[in-house]
Amino acid sequence: MSTLRPSARRLALLVQTAPSPLRQFHLHLLKAFSDSKVFSSTIFIHARLLKTSLLGRVQANHLIGLYANFGQLVDAHRLFDEMPDRNVVSFNMLMAGYLHSGFPEQVLSVFKRMAFAEVHLHPNQYIFATVLATCANISALDEGRQCHSYVLRTGLTSNSYVRNSLLHMYAKCSDMQGALGVFESGSDFDIFSFNSMINGFLTNGQLSGAKEILSLMVEEVEQWDHVSYVAGLGFCADSVCLNLGEQFHGQVLRRGMDYSDFVCSAVVDMYGKCKSVQSALLAFRVLPSKNVVSWTTVMSACMKNGCFEEALKLFMHMITDNVQPNELTYAVALYSCAGLSALRSGDALNGHVEKTGFKAYVSVGNALVNMYSKSGSIEDAIRTFTYMCHRDIISWNSIINAYSHFGYAKEALETFHDMLEMPTHVTFVGVLSACAHLGLVDQGFYYLKLMKDLGIVPEKEHYTCMVGLLCRAGQLEEADRFMRSTFTEWDIVAWRTLLSACRVLGNHSLGHKIAEGILQRDPGDVGTYILLSNMYSKARRWDGVAKIRKLMRNRNMKKEPGISWIQVGNETHVFVSEDTSHPAMKQITKKLAELMSEIKLIGYVPNITSVLHDVDDEQKEEYLRYHSEKLAISFGLLHMPVGATIYVMKNLRMCDDCHLAVTLISMVTNRRLVVRDANRFHCFERGLCSCDDYW
Repeated sequence: MSTLRPSARRLALLVQTAPSPLRQFHLHLLKAFSDSKVFSSTIFIHARLLKTSLLGRVQANHLIGLYANFGQLVDAHRLFDEMPDRNVVSFNMLMAGYLHSGFPEQVLSVFKRMAFAEVHLHPNQYIFATVLATCANISALDEGRQCHSYVLRTGLTSNSYVRNSLLHMYAKCSDMQGALGVFESGSDFDIFSFNSMINGFLTNGQLSGAKEILSLMVEEVEQWDHVSYVAGLGFCADSVCLNLGEQFHGQVLRRGMDYSDFVCSAVVDMYGKCKSVQSALLAFRVLPSKNVVSWTTVMSACMKNGCFEEALKLFMHMITDNVQPNELTYAVALYSCAGLSALRSGDALNGHVEKTGFKAYVSVGNALVNMYSKSGSIEDAIRTFTYMCHRDIISWNSIINAYSHFGYAKEALETFHDMLEMPTHVTFVGVLSACAHLGLVDQGFYYLKLMKDLGIVPEKEHYTCMVGLLCRAGQLEEADRFMRSTFTEWDIVAWRTLLSACRVLGNHSLGHKIAEGILQRDPGDVGTYILLSNMYSKARRWDGVAKIRKLMRNRNMKKEPGISWIQVGNETHVFVSEDTSHPAMKQITKKLAELMSEIKLIGYVPNITSVLHDVDDEQKEEYLRYHSEKLAISFGLLHMPVGATIYVMKNLRMCDDCHLAVTLISMVTNRRLVVRDANRFHCFERGLCSCDDYW
């Protein structure tokens, strides 16, 4: 007795002094022990009951519950097996213990034992609720349907507890037809039923079904709970219905639901998905208390609307407020770094997740692969992917598309054949892009057919990849026929892909026809005028160049200025073509002049045909010198450590002259230069580019 705590010692003394015939007294003691935090108390009362031969069925059932509460399921199951006379409560105690301890297979095993081995026992509503909750947790739809049949035979479908469990099971198993069948079979559903139906429809992307149930709930249910408001706000978010969302927000405030963290986070999420970032920020700032969920939600709202800097500022404020980020917070912050191509900030976050132990999460690993690939460091993206302990389809899609975007087409296809997940439409964008990079026409059409065989409907992104593939293989007429014979909503990107190929391969007649078609659809598309002018320049059709320039002047159209940016230390430096306002421009100009002199010695000749200004050749060469990526690279060479890779981001496609110049600069400086333009990443190294000079 000396090993027991004082509370357990007092209870033991009571047992010793109790008259042996008083089973009810022992039952009261068992109920008292259920509130005890001392496992030894359970062992003691069990031993005492055995010694005094007072262990009846009721006492055994309570003991099973006690063992289960302490996680001692082996002991609970052993006691269950030793019982000579079990009842429904015995089974439910053991099944509930397994359910709450996370052992769903054992729950189903015990239920099957009850159903088939002990036919004299009939499951009650609590047994069915436990089994259906288990089926919901592991998406065991077949077992759930079998249980539903059993419920029908026992006549318990009218029981609201069982009916709600059935609804929840079908919704969690993505069988909304089954859920709807249960819902329509009754008439007295409560708020839990409506919540399950709406959340089920939303989870499965069936907005029309969610809308119908939501409308019915507005009519039928007066008093909503916080889950109802979260579901309603979720519908507004998924359907991008800001007006209705604002009405829900008003109801939340009027009914005092703004005390709930989940409801407040749903309000912020709704505004974010409805693209009202300022409203999301305002709703967040007035929260009475902020936790990791609300911080992550508002960061996500900013990130998904392109406000990457704001998302990272919020992350820093969160850290300052001593709120510990979770794996989703880190993922949002890393995706924000990817949006800014902020490699150094992403590197710092990588170190942070390493120290805090969150790097093992799949969501964080995926965000790191995405951040590194979009910030120009394919090596770090590969390294992160390689060392991930667990991968999902997003992991595989991210690395395949990263390989394709960097021009590592062979590696992309090899990874596709190695992947262990079922491919999705995103996977095939990367695969078809890889085929396009290598000019593998037959393989491209094979993968397009494979998509359809797998039940994946090709979208315009896939068809645009096919256009790029045919263009890369030099089959421009076939690409034109493919576009005119394929029934899809082609956008301007696809037509520009064909037009750009006509420029590269010198098919001016087809290029002119394609350009006319684009301008009929969108007379104000500046990019098409630029491509058409470059095509005429390459063919030395100066009359055509003059005509394009005149059209642009008459329509007051100007080429978007080229902008490049580079991160050095903790600062991002922005350069605009032909702009000399940067504080270090004197040193940059000097460095750039040195580079131009060096690369001219190994064959560089300025490609003045890409200059749209109507000036003499010498002035055109000067304009080329001050293109934004040349300025950014010169600055990087001046301020980055010797041998360090230089990463530059650019808003427009690289012109022919800059591509050739940077290729040669990588040779004379013995530096790896990575430039991300509007089309792809260009990795320049030792006088070669990863795009093989086709982009």
